[in-house]
Amino acid sequence: MTTWFITGISRGLGLALAKAALAEGDTVIGTVRTGRPDLPAGRGTLHVLTVDLADGDAAEAAVGQAFALAGRIDVIVNNAGYGLLGAVEQASDDEVARLFAVDVFAPFRIIRAALPRLRAQGAGHIVNITSIAGRAPGAASGLYAAAKHALEGLSSSLAQEVGPLGIKVTAVAPGAFRTDFLSNHSIRKSSAEDAAYADSVGRMSSAFDGMAGRQLGDPDRAAQAIMAAVRSDTPPLHLLLGSDALNRARSKLDAVIAEIDAWEAVTRSTDFTDRG
Repeated sequence: MTTWFITGISRGLGLALAKAALAEGDTVIGTVRTGRPDLPAGRGTLHVLTVDLADGDAAEAAVGQAFALAGRIDVIVNNAGYGLLGAVEQASDDEVARLFAVDVFAPFRIIRAALPRLRAQGAGHIVNITSIAGRAPGAASGLYAAAKHALEGLSSSLAQEVGPLGIKVTAVAPGAFRTDFLSNHSIRKSSAEDAAYADSVGRMSSAFDGMAGRQLGDPDRAAQAIMAAVRSDTPPLHLLLGSDALNRARSKLDAVIAEIDAWEAVTRSTDFTDRG
């Protein structure tokens, strides 16, 4: 059986993944900020740690507690996080600092604390839940996209560092899933607004508001997809979840390739002409 350490199991994808793992008879050590999640134990074993991931010391301490409980952890899932909507210009220092503390620095600290133990095991799988916003950003989510893009970059480099040590890494980029991500529990909006951004940020913010409860993605199916990736002999480094994420990623790649081609001559012109 597999032992999981999953951050943010109170709701959303973290809750769905914990439920799926427990149903398989696995052990789940999950973090919450407050309370206790409504999770049937199934055939598995559940341990709940109360952690404020905005506190770096607490995040690292939770890793120590998790290994003390289980002895060995097979899969670490950095799932906890939240979104920040609004124009980049309007975001305050405090809003951005807290966003990065939870969405970037907490996963980094968890990974850093876990790696010596995973290396000693000679095995393990780190799963970082990012977002399609980190691969194909849109208006109104610039800072959130920046945070998730950072986690994407960390995952890509980390995979090359730890692959020879028997440790696997997967960055999971979901599209819109029917969780409470768009509720006040998981999404925040910059307190300041400017009518100058009505046609870009305002339009996208309204679209997000109208999407709540009608998202295409099924979190239980997403959980099964993550479990399949973890149990694969050749897990992906980058996993998209949801047809909307797939469409956005392909459109972004097409646009990037087209721009590279259009500016190729300028790109090549910056090399030294003397190759001696």
